[in-house]
Amino acid sequence: MRDLRVWSRLILMVVLAGTCGARGQISTDVLGMHSMAPGSGSPITGARPDPCLYCHAPHSGGNIGLWNQQLSKQTYTLYSSTTEANTSKQPALGYSSNQCLSCHDGTVAVGATIAYGQITTQGAMNTQDVFKNNSATSLQSSHPFSFVTPLKDNIDLAASLVQSGTTMDPLHKVTLIKGSVECISCHTPHVQGTDRVAQNFLVRDSSSGAMCLACHDPTRAITNKTNPLVDWATSVHATSASKISATAGLGLYATISTNACMSCHTDHNAVSAPRVLRGLNEQACLSCHNGSSNVNGMQNYDNVATEYATTKIGHPLPSSANPHDEAEPALLEGNRHATCVDCHNSHSPQVVTAPFPAAPLSRVSQRDAVGISATDGTTIVPQTVNQYDNCLRCHGQSTGKQAMTQYGYLPVRIVSSSDPYNVIQQFSQTSTSAHPVMYASTNALPQPSLLANMLQLDGTTQGRAMGTQIFCTDCHNSDDNREFGGQGPNGPHGSINFHILERKYLDSQVAVGAAPGTTITTNLFPNPDLSINGPYAMCGKCHSLTSILSNAGWTQHSHHINDGFSCSVCHTAHGMPTTNASISGERLVNFDANVVGANGANPISYNRSANTCVLVCHNYAHDTSNTGTANGYFKGKKVVGKKK
Repeated sequence: MRDLRVWSRLILMVVLAGTCGARGQISTDVLGMHSMAPGSGSPITGARPDPCLYCHAPHSGGNIGLWNQQLSKQTYTLYSSTTEANTSKQPALGYSSNQCLSCHDGTVAVGATIAYGQITTQGAMNTQDVFKNNSATSLQSSHPFSFVTPLKDNIDLAASLVQSGTTMDPLHKVTLIKGSVECISCHTPHVQGTDRVAQNFLVRDSSSGAMCLACHDPTRAITNKTNPLVDWATSVHATSASKISATAGLGLYATISTNACMSCHTDHNAVSAPRVLRGLNEQACLSCHNGSSNVNGMQNYDNVATEYATTKIGHPLPSSANPHDEAEPALLEGNRHATCVDCHNSHSPQVVTAPFPAAPLSRVSQRDAVGISATDGTTIVPQTVNQYDNCLRCHGQSTGKQAMTQYGYLPVRIVSSSDPYNVIQQFSQTSTSAHPVMYASTNALPQPSLLANMLQLDGTTQGRAMGTQIFCTDCHNSDDNREFGGQGPNGPHGSINFHILERKYLDSQVAVGAAPGTTITTNLFPNPDLSINGPYAMCGKCHSLTSILSNAGWTQHSHHINDGFSCSVCHTAHGMPTTNASISGERLVNFDANVVGANGANPISYNRSANTCVLVCHNYAHDTSNTGTANGYFKGKKVVGKKK
């Protein structure tokens, strides 16, 4: 009986050898580059004409599968990430993944057989296909495999992986090996061209992410957990028919939709090891969103990279000092950066088309992005409802916020909360006055300058109707954004204007080192330009500058504006987080303490009802009593006392 089994194996090897030799073009069930027989066209060819015997031999003495190649005993650095629930272990000696690595890690010569010794070979293999920088030890940049079993469950994994040890592949080609992912879960060493496009020995056609979706399930729902892939099927990255250039290095398939997951991820030798990304965080996105010809049909408004180019200033990208990690808290404490994925869920965005959702609802480009609730500033919103939810990851209750000089001058307000950079307090429903970002305005005071429609970037054409609330991005936006008539992307990616503002908004300041109340030396605008190129352009988007200069809202607007004062000297841009006895906060009046000084011992004050203020500004004193050091004061429609 034993002799019969041996002869059966010998006959099988002869049949295999005959089949393997007929390689030709990769068009049938053939070995492809794994055929190392002379003249096969493989990067490495050897002296033996029987291609199967480089890996198998009937009396090899190898561990399993009649294995004939000497086995690698290399110890590897394995994949890990902060979001990976499962742990990899060293591939078991002699089993499938170790067999593959015995050629593909480069530590054992190809053709170093057990049965026949070292077969003479010529050519070379690029181990960088699997190992980063040809290291032969680092598997951190390859899809994880050789897991400790049993597998641990996760919300974005197919439930069947843990429940029954099977994948969701309807063809049953993508399989678990002894309950784990191994090389042969995805690759078959005997057939290079099963996938006619990506001829990488795949077990099946993997277009449209088919192999990835065998294990990663966008449809899975678990109570109190958010699946990051939940809206994948209707996302632009899953549905776009835009063609990818063959030289782009963004996967092997023709379009974004057929390339699917592989546009951003790669199975081996990823640039960013965690989550096997083709680029470092935002660089993975900018491979397409950079205005290049990598993707045919990309529009100007898809070119986000240009918003970060000089002379524009955008949100701060991560550095080695503040790296982004997918598992970092939603509330970014002391780690302020803004990668694409801080504001966008790359598995979910849809094509942005007008009309846009009404304020303050989140835009479809930010669908499923994480946010923070404005109610308490700490509760996580797994899938943003309102646009500002996402902004509050950095601009709310988080600690470590700071004013960065690259964004330009920042006024210091007379009345301020304990955290002047917390916009939740500024836009609060209890604010005396605030721009209606988080809540519709409840201020009963008339708004004679308020336009019915916001103005487009040309400063004259009517745009979106004003509505009861506005977006953060109605002010903080790319200076060439598409929504208001430009050609660039929507959103606060980058702008030529300070504070990533859509339009000019300039601040009056005193000389460096000068005391508040002294001469304003910067940004004086006598006979001001009220056009889109002027210093008040940002305010002029929603407010009629002509109405303001006519003193319809306040009797001294024209006097101050024609003397060269900017809006920011007297008004705060967001809202009043708190008030005091001297400044009620009505009409967003909250003086810039760097520009406005106290008039003697009197506190700086403003009385809307009496139409008076007490302060010193631009070497000019205002005092309601017209006594002491006062040079004059405003009362009613008349300037009383000495006028500058």
